[in-house]
Amino acid sequence: MMLRLPLFLAVAIHALLSYALGTSGGRPDSMILDFAEKRDALQDIVTWDEQSLYVHGERVMLFSGEFHPFRLPVPSLWIDVLQKIKALGFNCVSFYVDWALLEGKPGEFRAEGVFALEPFFEAATQTGIYLLARPGPYINAEVSGGGFPGWLQRVRGGLRTNAADYLNATDNYMSSLGKIIADAQITNGGPVILLQPENEYTVANAYVPFPDGEYMQYVIQQARDAGIVVPLISNDASPYGYNAPGTGVGEVDIYGHDGYPLGFDCAHPTTWPTNGLPTAYRSLHLKQSPNTPYSIIEFQGGSFDPWGGWGFEQCSALVNFEFERVFYKNNYAAGVTIFNLYMIFGGTNWGNLGHPGGYTSYDYGSVIKEDRTVTREKYSELKLQATFIQSSPGYFTAIPGNSSTSLYSNNPDITITPLLANSTDGGSFFVVRHTEYTSVESTQYRVTLPTSQGAITIPQLNQSLTLNGRDSKVMVTDYDVQGGKLIYSTADVFTQVKQDNHTVVVIYAGTGESNELAIQGPPSSQVKKLSGGTSFKVSNSNSSDYFVVNWTANPEGFILQVGDGLYIYLLDRNTAYNYWVTEISNTTSKLIINGPYLVRSASVNSDELHIKADFNASTNVEILGVPGGVSKLFINDVETATEIAGLATVANVSLTAPTLTIPKLSDLEWKYIDSLPEITAGYDDSAWTVADHRTTDNTYQYLQAQVSTYASDYGYHTGVLIYRGHFNATGYETNLSMWTGGGNGFASSIWLDDYLVGSYTGNPGNETCQDSYDITGPGLQAGTEHVLTVVVENMGLDEDYVIGDDTMKGPRGILGWRLATSKSTNTPVVWKLTGNLGGEDYLDRARGPLNEGGLFAERQGYHLPGTPTDAWVSNSPLEGIGLPGIAFYSVSFDLNLPSAEWDIPLSFSFTNNTETSGIYRAQLYVNGWQFGKISSNIGPQTVFPVPEGILNYNGTNYVGVSLWALEEGGAKIPALELVPGVPVWTGREPVELVESPPFVQREAAY
Repeated sequence: MMLRLPLFLAVAIHALLSYALGTSGGRPDSMILDFAEKRDALQDIVTWDEQSLYVHGERVMLFSGEFHPFRLPVPSLWIDVLQKIKALGFNCVSFYVDWALLEGKPGEFRAEGVFALEPFFEAATQTGIYLLARPGPYINAEVSGGGFPGWLQRVRGGLRTNAADYLNATDNYMSSLGKIIADAQITNGGPVILLQPENEYTVANAYVPFPDGEYMQYVIQQARDAGIVVPLISNDASPYGYNAPGTGVGEVDIYGHDGYPLGFDCAHPTTWPTNGLPTAYRSLHLKQSPNTPYSIIEFQGGSFDPWGGWGFEQCSALVNFEFERVFYKNNYAAGVTIFNLYMIFGGTNWGNLGHPGGYTSYDYGSVIKEDRTVTREKYSELKLQATFIQSSPGYFTAIPGNSSTSLYSNNPDITITPLLANSTDGGSFFVVRHTEYTSVESTQYRVTLPTSQGAITIPQLNQSLTLNGRDSKVMVTDYDVQGGKLIYSTADVFTQVKQDNHTVVVIYAGTGESNELAIQGPPSSQVKKLSGGTSFKVSNSNSSDYFVVNWTANPEGFILQVGDGLYIYLLDRNTAYNYWVTEISNTTSKLIINGPYLVRSASVNSDELHIKADFNASTNVEILGVPGGVSKLFINDVETATEIAGLATVANVSLTAPTLTIPKLSDLEWKYIDSLPEITAGYDDSAWTVADHRTTDNTYQYLQAQVSTYASDYGYHTGVLIYRGHFNATGYETNLSMWTGGGNGFASSIWLDDYLVGSYTGNPGNETCQDSYDITGPGLQAGTEHVLTVVVENMGLDEDYVIGDDTMKGPRGILGWRLATSKSTNTPVVWKLTGNLGGEDYLDRARGPLNEGGLFAERQGYHLPGTPTDAWVSNSPLEGIGLPGIAFYSVSFDLNLPSAEWDIPLSFSFTNNTETSGIYRAQLYVNGWQFGKISSNIGPQTVFPVPEGILNYNGTNYVGVSLWALEEGGAKIPALELVPGVPVWTGREPVELVESPPFVQREAAY
């Protein structure tokens, strides 16, 4: 019922309404009154004002997710991921480009095969997804070197600065890539609508100019010179206002920032830090960039996880559905209208592309798992939110106000932030959360909200509302439902859709929660309950201008008919998770579909409705909004019988999961070859690179020896590095000091001839190792020749986050050494080294510059399919080797899976037990693609998803495993299996095999 307000509350509400209508406070009046005036730059398709972007003159909220196509090297699967993002209610994807993968040698830019971007742009266009391009040249992104190619270690100038040699080094990449992106801009009919120059240009040391507008302007001009005309947007790592419009040289068109409020502590997934909820975003935005849409370019969608970490399921638990409810809705309260989540799909750090702070998986705990499944609850929660925002155009222009613990709620434990209507039909939004945002309490409260009917205290038909634990709600008032009006709702709206001559509104709440709504319209006598239980009440308001419904959410739900044309679905949250809103292609109509695991698309052809959807179990499918004239339903091109049940067209999808024949890897005949022949007597290293540089251009680490043994000085930037040091013994050698570096968690082993001197087995906290070894055991004789063989694991190059530190230049390999004698002298050592065959002149153009390292098997190409193994010894990695060294194993098997109709995730699962297996490093190759790095004593990863397209689901597959035993006694892999996930009957596009060039004898191999 309507309550008379205390004078102070009425005045406060009046002030807030005046603020919303632009008559006082906040932004300058001209901004408020001229909010529809759109600014343009070099084109007029993508424009903006202080509230949002416009595309083709239509105001849009960009709801975006980060997806890196280079982390899924199967181009035909990109559309699968994009469709899953679109199904969330998203309309945009942000993507990085990894320079290190495209210019492995200075001056040679290659964007072909799995590295070509054109298929990604085509998939986005086909899906109806806009793109935010983020080419760098620096990207961070937990990739090797932060996206910088290894040869930048030889550039003396400061990275990410105005140093001429650094800028010159970026020119070819930015020009070549810029032209590719320019061709895909919306002005040329493509999907790219925004471009971000540089990345997180936010933190610098005290010894470089910062922020350097001239440097940022150079990067901006590189993009413009390449033909980029869409707006440029920034992503400050935190909201500091760097390079915002109005700051001068180096300013972007639209300012944006990032936010990772929970940090990356996957060890404690239920711990939310005190004061971790950002509450100043709105005020900072008005200070820093009030004339542009409020933009968050990276907001936390998961977490990275380091070597030795806790695994991505725990990271997903850290940034879970509760996090989404509290933190994302807090961002809506700040008025965000360009909102990108990092990551939406993480993918895989295949082929050594990751940085040393992470392992092979880049699942990131995101809403779409590494194997592309969407089984995490956070996917469904995010779908509810994004669909609501996109169904609520009033949100795009609503004016955020100040949060309050008393103005709207009777309980100070509840904080409410208003977004008040900027027009008479826009509606207002009230974001409700616990004042102590970490609270897990169930809190009772009432609210008093301003509406077109005056201020109303809610609930009117019950005593109180409840906020349960880590939850947040978006209450609405005067919310437009296709010409009707929802006076208020205390439960969240999922969607409202006009379908033919009626409107459907879907509202949801947590199971057992009591909520209330009011609708302007006919008296309650014209409200019909079409289905549902008894836990709801309907009553007219005192003025009879609207009626009130008080209801308790339960799995059965309620369907109400109001008058002739409005239908309200009242659902519990878990039931709402099963609902999808899907556009009918080439129309403005939308379907609401209940039931499938995923809905990809819908189209109408004559009298046929075609739905592409995925199912992981038998289910009934309800479809609301089937167009008139449609008489047939096809699901995944299969005609499906239907019946009418009230408003819905209902079909039954009955599944019988296929019988899968998966080879048992332990039963197959594996072949073995020694992959460390370098320690055998008489090994010929005459073709190896001689370490003869007496200086280095690496400015991060000055030489500690007479010659450089830094791998990147000689063009080796990836994978395992091997050194051979020749010396003539004096007979007095007693001690070898060795300093090696490979990045966090790396390992190294040292042999003197064929004798293991020692191994460093790694620590996730150490990037280098300095150690000394007693070498008196072998008893070196004066005048005899010997060889030191040193194997160093390169875990990737460090990122370069802090400008001026140049951490990306941290060298890999042998950093220093001394072969000491008892006579206080040093025995000279002549070093040779190798990494991947050819170094920067890498041979495998299809798999790129990082996929191979320097192991003998890799240099020979034995990891490639078609390798002749008949002469190899029959031996399995499950048997292993009894001595320290490196073995290579291979096996072939056939698959015959029904992948045309079923999406079947496959993973290689390693059993890890160092007590029985010994300490080892292993690498997994699938048809020549390196898809797994195992660190037995560090972990955590033991399961490695490999996508169809890399795996041949209907043909022969070749698998290789390298096994590096680090200690005496050797090592073995306790168990290795190929494990299928739950088959999903799918409506996806066909998956095409990736070009995987087979083994060819490498003439230059050594």
